[in-house]
Amino acid sequence: MTDGGTWADRRRARRRSHGDHTGRGFEHGDRRGLPPGDVETVAKYLKERVYATFTGLAIVLVLAANVEHHDAPDALFSLVIGVVGITLAGLVAEMIAHLAAHGAFPDERGWHSMLRIAWGSLLTVATPTILLVLAVFDVMELETSLRVSAIVYLVTLGLSGWVAVRRARLSVWQQLIALAALVLLGVLVIGVQVLAHG
Repeated sequence: MTDGGTWADRRRARRRSHGDHTGRGFEHGDRRGLPPGDVETVAKYLKERVYATFTGLAIVLVLAANVEHHDAPDALFSLVIGVVGITLAGLVAEMIAHLAAHGAFPDERGWHSMLRIAWGSLLTVATPTILLVLAVFDVMELETSLRVSAIVYLVTLGLSGWVAVRRARLSVWQQLIALAALVLLGVLVIGVQVLAHG
């Protein structure tokens, strides 16, 4: 044994100082050991992505329900402008909130964080845009591209909800109940969004 102890001793010491895979030893109870500011940024990033995904899904569902009244370029424009609009609204809202809370515009790090969040929202439209571009060039039927886009959005929302529930410190039954509640709330939000865009 050396003065630094055995390899196992040093490894245990590192775990105690940095936190192990269960999250014990991390400040503020965060499982990944992220500083509070970074945790807040991740939360905002996911929140804006969910907003944009709900908006995109509602637009796609409305277009699919009235596919005979739209052509592919029109559908593509409606989807992109809708998601860009909700993204810009989120960015402006974040700026206003920052001004109200801090009395000043964000610093360089704050702007970088806000732009990353906005970029994450815009990425939600990437796959549906590709599908609709294929419809524009008659590679795919418009109705098919809209249906596949809706599936992509639904899978994205489902995975987001599942990840959120899995990260929560709940029992299996509580996780199932929480997931069911999220699904019901998601259906309600989609219904309201469809009515608003219809």
